[in-house]
Amino acid sequence: MTAAPDDLARTATQGLPHDDRDAPVLDVVVPVHNEEAGLARCVQRLHRHLSGLPYSFRVTIADNASTDGTALVAHRLTREYDEVRAVHLELKGRGRALKEVWSRSGSQVLVYMDVDLSTDLNALLPLVAPLLSGHSDLAIGSRLTTGSRTLRAPKREVISRCYNLLLRSTLRAGFSDAQCGFKAIRADVAHELLPLVEDTAWFFDTELLVLAERAGLRIHEVPVDWVDDPDSRVDIVRTARDDLRGIARLGWALVRGRMPLTEVRERLGRTTHAGAAGGLGPQVALFVVVGVFSTLAYAVLYVLLRGVLGAFWANALALVLTAFANTAANRRVTFGVQGREHALRHQLQGLVILAVGLVVTSGSLWLLHAATSTPGRWTEVVVLTVANLAVTVMRFVAMRVWVFARR
Repeated sequence: MTAAPDDLARTATQGLPHDDRDAPVLDVVVPVHNEEAGLARCVQRLHRHLSGLPYSFRVTIADNASTDGTALVAHRLTREYDEVRAVHLELKGRGRALKEVWSRSGSQVLVYMDVDLSTDLNALLPLVAPLLSGHSDLAIGSRLTTGSRTLRAPKREVISRCYNLLLRSTLRAGFSDAQCGFKAIRADVAHELLPLVEDTAWFFDTELLVLAERAGLRIHEVPVDWVDDPDSRVDIVRTARDDLRGIARLGWALVRGRMPLTEVRERLGRTTHAGAAGGLGPQVALFVVVGVFSTLAYAVLYVLLRGVLGAFWANALALVLTAFANTAANRRVTFGVQGREHALRHQLQGLVILAVGLVVTSGSLWLLHAATSTPGRWTEVVVLTVANLAVTVMRFVAMRVWVFARR
């Protein structure tokens, strides 16, 4: 039987201890692939900076499937510095390397940074301090928040901002910068979330952050000074394509409720409610998307049913069918409610809202027939569609302040 990629990575990992109870406070992981030219310079600079912090530390070079002299350079650095270790994985993937090292690390706080050290290391202490104090669960460096200073090409700036805007609109992400190579996570949080993260490449940290946010965990953002690496070898087109696939996969998994995020929150002892994440704006945007699809589905159902039923019965049946789906979709997608708890009550409350909507739409249909004795079928559709848009606004207000209100 062929082993799964993650199983192969585990069996082919060299340098990870089975018992890491004596680990330092910080484990700073630097994933590398064919970085023999700049690796020594990176580790020397990083080691010098970490030596000035009031915490014990370790630098872990996570070599994922390098084919040049990276492994030899890494081995030499482990002999030069007591606080440096090298891990080698036979399979490529930044996310895979981080997942492997973080999963087995005994350190209290796990850090990740790119080998080019584009981020000013003066932001490292503000990054890890909230995690060590227990104030936050994850911390990220942000190039897009107030106080940050970046120097990079306009093309990369636009791509970065568009990507984060896409995350906000599709996955309701509340953090500002998903892909800055400067992040940290508490070990107890990592051990809960890492088994849920499927991506092993560049989408890894985005997926980790989205899951953490949906679990109600606190993400601390640190504005950073960042200078673009002109020698970056990231394939932007391929990375963008893979990220879009990752967004679709993760979004579908969240919609289906496959992620046990409520259990994660309870095991970590967090009481923050993850529903309604992202504020009013993202809620409205997601509600509109659900409403548009519901309205289109209603119109199609009405046209189909109108051929065999009268106008009033076609309207009522189409409205009932789409209302059940609309309530379920808004429960999961818009307001972030997971699990089956209160699901029946939510649907019953949705039926109450439906009854009000039925009065409005049926009333509009009655007024149309009162105005003209033989209205066309598509005229009926237009009138009912407009009425349903008004009902949609009412549904959002009712769901936000009544059905899915925080208690």
